[in-house]
Amino acid sequence: MEFTDQLNRTIFLPHPPQRIVSLVPSQTELLVDLGLEDRIVGVTKFCIHPKGLKKSKTIVGGTKNYRFEVIEELKPDLIIGNKEENDQKGIEKLAERFPVWMSDIFTIPDALEMIRSIGELTESQEKAKELSVQISQEFLKPMPKKGKAVYLIWNKPMMAAGRNTFIDEMLRYAGFENVIAQERYPELSIEEIKSLDPEWILLSSEPFPFKEKHIEEFEGLFPNKKIKIVDGEMFSWYGSRLLKSKRYFQSL
Repeated sequence: MEFTDQLNRTIFLPHPPQRIVSLVPSQTELLVDLGLEDRIVGVTKFCIHPKGLKKSKTIVGGTKNYRFEVIEELKPDLIIGNKEENDQKGIEKLAERFPVWMSDIFTIPDALEMIRSIGELTESQEKAKELSVQISQEFLKPMPKKGKAVYLIWNKPMMAAGRNTFIDEMLRYAGFENVIAQERYPELSIEEIKSLDPEWILLSSEPFPFKEKHIEEFEGLFPNKKIKIVDGEMFSWYGSRLLKSKRYFQSL
């Protein structure tokens, strides 16, 4: 059957895939929650959920750098990736040999479409529909307003999540007003952040591993601001982890 991915690329699968390589941690977790763990043969070193999965699967590299010879040996009949998280040249090289389905996600509807599409690809439509309905219900009602925020994804240089990102969508749902007007992930100076006058400085646990030790540093840089370490997975993972987001946002 033919399937169209979120980059409007068409792939052909002669039969339901039985040997899947996932190059995106959040989509790896989704595959497991769709009941497809036995069909996953390869994952990245960053595929940390569910706990212990990496020990039972072949590591094919990271999200940007792939061990092509290992993937070749696995003989996958489907590779699942994402435009933002994966390396374009590497994906193009893999697509010459294997069916590669790509997601491209900026909004909750995009995420729901991805979940349903992977359900169709893998003949797990019923479970995918059930998950998408549950997530839709979770996101029907926005959270109470919490105030203006800067969401930092990197330190030295400081980089923030701006417009046209899935994190920006999740910030709005969580009740924060993202004060970053630039698109994607701009690099910001201390003075620029101060001029934006956010109430919150949110330090994400990924991709830069902000820890509690960084709070004192940022309290010194931005006095009178609310500095908080936040779980980056809850703001940036767009698979079945979305089911856990609302409760987490309520706890902030």
